[in-house]
Amino acid sequence: MNDAAPPSTNDLLTAVLFGPNFRREHGFWRRLLTTEPFRRPDGGTPDERLALSYHRLRILNNALDSGARLAADPRALAALHEWLGPVDPALTTVAGIHYNLFLGSLLDHDAGTLRDLSDFLALRRVGTFLCTEVAHGNDAAAIETTATYDRERDGFVLHTPHAGAQKFMPNTSPAGGPKSGVVAARLLVDGADHGVFLFLVPLTDAHRALPGVRVRRLPARMGSPVDHCLTSFDRHFVPRDALLAGQQGRIGDDGRFRSEVPNRRRRFLASIGRVTPGKISMSACAVGSARVTLAIAVRYAGHRMISGSRAARRIPVYAHRTHHGPLAGAMATVYAMSLLHRRALDRWESAPESDRDEAERLVAVAKGWITWQARAVIVECRERCGAQGLLENNGMAELLTGIEGAITAEGDNLAVHAKAAAEMLFSATVREPAPEDPGDTDDPAFLGGLFAAVEDLWFARARERMAAAPPGDPLGRWNAASSAALRGVEAHAYRQADEAYAEAVAALPDGAARERLTELRRLFALRWIARNGGDLLASGRLTADQVTFLPDAVEDAVTVVAEHTPALVESFALPERLMSDWPIAGPGYADVYDDPEGPWHRGRRAGVRGRAAEFRRPVCGSRRRPLREKVAALGTRGVLLAYWGTTSVLSRWFEKPQVSVDESVHPKA
Repeated sequence: MNDAAPPSTNDLLTAVLFGPNFRREHGFWRRLLTTEPFRRPDGGTPDERLALSYHRLRILNNALDSGARLAADPRALAALHEWLGPVDPALTTVAGIHYNLFLGSLLDHDAGTLRDLSDFLALRRVGTFLCTEVAHGNDAAAIETTATYDRERDGFVLHTPHAGAQKFMPNTSPAGGPKSGVVAARLLVDGADHGVFLFLVPLTDAHRALPGVRVRRLPARMGSPVDHCLTSFDRHFVPRDALLAGQQGRIGDDGRFRSEVPNRRRRFLASIGRVTPGKISMSACAVGSARVTLAIAVRYAGHRMISGSRAARRIPVYAHRTHHGPLAGAMATVYAMSLLHRRALDRWESAPESDRDEAERLVAVAKGWITWQARAVIVECRERCGAQGLLENNGMAELLTGIEGAITAEGDNLAVHAKAAAEMLFSATVREPAPEDPGDTDDPAFLGGLFAAVEDLWFARARERMAAAPPGDPLGRWNAASSAALRGVEAHAYRQADEAYAEAVAALPDGAARERLTELRRLFALRWIARNGGDLLASGRLTADQVTFLPDAVEDAVTVVAEHTPALVESFALPERLMSDWPIAGPGYADVYDDPEGPWHRGRRAGVRGRAAEFRRPVCGSRRRPLREKVAALGTRGVLLAYWGTTSVLSRWFEKPQVSVDESVHPKA
């Protein structure tokens, strides 16, 4: 007989957010960020915080059985970003660059090449990625750094021809130790330009750039410190095996260039294939950051007490619709973001070659939509926390600036969506004809059909505008259609998120978890449909009465979701030890501002003088409370119980490895 208890509502919803293999894919990273080296530091200069991030990178690397396995597993890379992104954005940035863009590029190219990766796997050298240039960002295929084949020396000469060709923003300073980079450069052989390829190039030793390489730190950017630099090359020589070769091209022993890909742009796209897992990782980072911010805001809303309608009554600020309404809407959005992220990852990982382009387009659309939604959620949650949300120790300000980086990284969102819009503008979409009579807004299937209707309306509008533009001017025709086409891409993302919601609801058994997810999906759908109510009315998909009723329907849905939002936060599976590092996430948040020299302590602690007042974590999560204070607060019985509990926990903890890589990095089929 199986006596195992059935999964709880919280467990079922956690599986909805993280997929069926939560422990295997996410357990390692979830536990790692609660260990002491990854706890939030108190202050420090930007250089000290940068050094800490590289120090943590080495701790992380030592916990893995193989960095190559991590680099080869897009799910593990996404989980890394999902959990570490909210804790240390700088660490997440340098780890993503090292494992995905650098190591991943080395592993993806020409498996038959014997290349010693031991220095990179042991982090004796940190890897970085140099693609974009001062004058070339989203048009990276037009970069101007050159790699000229030198027949006599059988290698390549890398050169930066002018200021606009300097590599822009790679983390190439000696901070964190010696570095090598994968450098995108234009391959020139006997005067012929064969397109952009990647080259493995040593850049620095432990103290300075190598001869022929120039590195200059850029001004500090917003948010967590990363050693972003300008990097240029002065006729810097690398051997022939520095070229990351593959079907897109290689230099043979006879010094001749050969390629199985005739198109230079496709050669470039093949070289930078790691950008797609990078987009998935940016989505994961945004999802994780939005979850943490929402959890902090909801918990703070329950702790923050304000005056009620009666002077003597105190109520949590969450009791007000003006406060819990936006947080309930954010909860519906965060679930949608999580589900769309998993949908894009699943489709890209399993797509056959014939569907590869469509799967990559979904990844790109999801990255743009998710990171933009994350910014909206984080801004809303920050505002709900007032001035507390502006303080660095409460984490939100750092996550807000961090999400701006994700919006730009791996392809600027607007450019990525514009490319998708151009591809989707004339793609054939066969849908069932609209019903003659509008359906019932209480029917989830009817609401789902309205998502597709909004998408079709915007793309039809874009086609009409393009057709009406004067012929012979491709740019003018695109400009006429682009705004509507971008709205179509946005609607496509919303539809994909709603379909992911529907699949998740259908997969749940009857019960509380299914009810909660259905309520979230309804709120998500009604808010989007209300935003597009005019177009749906004009097209006959909604009646005037239904449009009039939409605001009330949204309010009713908010009421239902808001009731369960504090409990839904628990489905995020955020460890309590992690949450205690953000003061306002705990009921004792005011203790962080206590002043030992304040007049309220006079008399109770007479004789204590001369100790400088300092800010500290609240008691609920503090690691600095004096031992005698803890003992006095617990009493004799409490001390004995604490001792018994601690020894029991430790005995169980040491029965297994503290870090089990098999929970997150697993061999692929």
